[in-house]
This record gives sequence, structure tokens and C-alpha cells, in this order.
Amino acid sequence: MENKVTDAELAILQVLWRNGPSTVREVNDIIAEERQVGYTTTLKLLQIMLEKGLVTRDATDKSHRYWAVVQEKAIQRTLVGKMLDTVFHGSSSALVMQALGNHEPTPEELIKIKEFIERIEAQQRDE
Repeated sequence: MENKVTDAELAILQVLWRNGPSTVREVNDIIAEERQVGYTTTLKLLQIMLEKGLVTRDATDKSHRYWAVVQEKAIQRTLVGKMLDTVFHGSSSALVMQALGNHEPTPEELIKIKEFIERIEAQQRDE
């Protein structure tokens, strides 16, 4: 399974992760709300994604339904890892500081971040 995805493929995956199995028309209509894209372009992208193993389809009905095979977390991990290496020279702290500087976290997000840091610190103490 190929985890390298283009921006257009990522947009389609996000629709499928959010909405579940969908027809080409359903995917296209949702993406078209944000940017201009033709039905045939969406169809071709889904066919390429099928070949790459990113999606699968049910072809029993006239309107084929596609769904994501790859998990959202796997793609996130791949993209963040690539960004960490190429943009932040492997520095996790630089990535986190930039993310927090660009987006003010909610109190709930801060709690989750603190809990995550505490888990990492506990794991390092146990090693």
C-alpha cells in the first residue's frame, strides 16, 4: 500500500474518512464546495488511488462506492514525518512550537498536549 499521497488524493481521502463509502458524484460534490473540480477528474483520481491501494470500491451497483483502505493516522504519521524531516530538520520541538504559534490551542487541547508530554516523560523514565 502506497502512503505517498498528492494534495488532491488527500482531499478525497478526507471526504471518505469523514463520510464513509461514497460515490464519485458524492465525493466530487463535497470537494467542489471548496474548489473547482470536474467529475471526470475526481473519477480519474479515484481510479489512480484504487491502483495505489489507497481506496477500494464496491462495483456491484451502477454507481460504484469507494472507501478509504488506508487509515487516517497512517497518512498523518507519514506526512508529519516527512514535514519534520524536510522542513524542521528533524526537530520535534521546532514543529510543535510552530504549530502552537500558528494556532492558539483551546484549553481542552492544552490538557491533551500536557497529558501526552507526561506520558512520553514517564516512558523515558521507565527505559
